[in-house]
Amino acid sequence: MRSGNPVLKDDTFQRSAATGKTMTLGGTTAKISLLFLFLLGTAAYTWYQYSLGVDVTLMMIIGAIGGLIFALITTFFPKAAPVTAPIYAALEGFFIGGISAFVEGAYSGIVIQAVSLTLAVMGALLILYATRVIKVTRNFRLMVVSATLGIFLVYLVNFILNFFGMTVPYLHSSGPVGIGISLFIVAIAALNLVLDFDFIEKGVNRGAPKHMEWYGAFGLIVTLVWLYIEILRLLQKLRR
Repeated sequence: MRSGNPVLKDDTFQRSAATGKTMTLGGTTAKISLLFLFLLGTAAYTWYQYSLGVDVTLMMIIGAIGGLIFALITTFFPKAAPVTAPIYAALEGFFIGGISAFVEGAYSGIVIQAVSLTLAVMGALLILYATRVIKVTRNFRLMVVSATLGIFLVYLVNFILNFFGMTVPYLHSSGPVGIGISLFIVAIAALNLVLDFDFIEKGVNRGAPKHMEWYGAFGLIVTLVWLYIEILRLLQKLRR
């Protein structure tokens, strides 16, 4: 039941005893669609404000900090997911919309490429998972989780180094090594989607309570946002 996504922990469904209506795959898919619409709506609004010449920096800061806060609340209190997950998606949209607008201003057409690639990767992996071309074995799960943790630690070190005017070597480089690093991170982010699909499916099979549909959808959106940002970063490097 392990997922590489930190918000979908091993014991999430075990800690949620099923009472009354249970989680379904169709219900979870509907919740994913709703959260995606919340995300897209606020992202589009931020983009529109940017196109009017409005400084959207504050929107991005509110989105980033607020999104983190509600992500943590949702993670520690899954029963609150029906309320907190939509708020998280909306706040994250402000952040994503702002970043996308800034990057689009520097590299025309890059956002539509990033969005298309993100959706294409998710669709392809979903098909491969559904047809069992990709099977989530114990070793596969361990590899993805370990790599995800390693990436998190590198980003954490880079964040700390920024306070001293330094960065992790090659992490933001546009050379072959920097592009290779981004390709690796994109691959791991994508494989986390497979673990999320597997985690949700197992939750459905185990009869998790209905509110876990929102929680499962939330976890998938977290991974999807990460994947989009990493693809956008990779495309920036390639453009440079």
